[in-house]
Amino acid sequence: MAGHFAFSVLKTCGAARLGQIQTPHGQVDTPSFMPVGTQGAVKGLTPGQLAQTGTQIVLANTYHLLLRPGGPTVAQLGGLHRFMGWNRPILTDSGGYQVFSLARLRRLDDFGVEFQSHVDGAVVQLTPELSVQVQNQLGADIIMPLDDCPALPAERPALEKAVRRTAAWAKRSKAAHCREDQAMYGIVQGGLDLDLRRECLERLISIGFDGYAIGGLSVGEPPEQMWEFLAEFAPLLPADRPRYLMGVGTPADLLNAVAAGLDQFDCVLPTRNGRKGYAFTSVGIRRLRNAAHRLSDEPLDPACDCYTCRQFSRGYLRHLFMCEEVLGGTLVSLHNITFYQRLMRQMREAIAEDRFDNLRRELLASPLWRATEDEEP
Repeated sequence: MAGHFAFSVLKTCGAARLGQIQTPHGQVDTPSFMPVGTQGAVKGLTPGQLAQTGTQIVLANTYHLLLRPGGPTVAQLGGLHRFMGWNRPILTDSGGYQVFSLARLRRLDDFGVEFQSHVDGAVVQLTPELSVQVQNQLGADIIMPLDDCPALPAERPALEKAVRRTAAWAKRSKAAHCREDQAMYGIVQGGLDLDLRRECLERLISIGFDGYAIGGLSVGEPPEQMWEFLAEFAPLLPADRPRYLMGVGTPADLLNAVAAGLDQFDCVLPTRNGRKGYAFTSVGIRRLRNAAHRLSDEPLDPACDCYTCRQFSRGYLRHLFMCEEVLGGTLVSLHNITFYQRLMRQMREAIAEDRFDNLRRELLASPLWRATEDEEP
């Protein structure tokens, strides 16, 4: 493994794993959830607020930081940790997902991706080598190679091409990587086709990576289909390396993915929904624009001790959203990330105490994963 990077599995409960990742900027307890700081900031929250939620590691986006302010600028300003004021672990993705999400602005071939910048319309050539170069400049603890992420459902020829291209780009990325203090994970593609996923994984293992990620899920397939696939495929990933499920997901997704043996996760859901007034709570989903909360003096979640729940009523939070005050998005995002980190901690404790399956069944039967009155628009 890369220098200053180590991973150990401390306990298992079925396929679920309790582990630790050691990085140059500290320890990450797994299973772990990474809030998304696309442009070097988790929207609406300070690093201090993030730390209060129990967050140990965040994710930043190479594509967006390449466009603004650029890798050399971040490097000159002391690297990404100093730049964003977060002296804990950081993972940077490669820009590969933008190949998928910004499809109307790009041209893709075996050399790389030609983007039309969404910022100013300039043409950007993103190759595996450039993606790694920028991530070396940013200085994240864990970096990702450029990959080809097709939308689902996809025909087998498209998936085969994505697997071939992803493996070729992974080899080029590994060759371009020049910092021993940064771990690099390989990304497995192949849609829901187990044979193609195995083929891609075998190619990546032959190259050799510090961890292995599953990409290309939660891009159009039903959640139940993804869960079934993960239960079959995740155990095939190397047991002595971290296993990362990219861009997923809901609390139910996390429970089922941990049950399959996965260790790391990221998703924009807690903050994106928080900015819309959509809160995850122990008693179900709350939409704070709902008139039912107008006169409520109760906290957002009676079981939560975050700053938002200690200090403010649902009636006040609803007022903020109805007045379009940005503080509302900050407070609910803070609560949602706290909720996610508490869920991860509950799962870690349950694995350690050999009761993960009981916890999973209990939570999946709780109001959080059933429609509630508050969930209606």
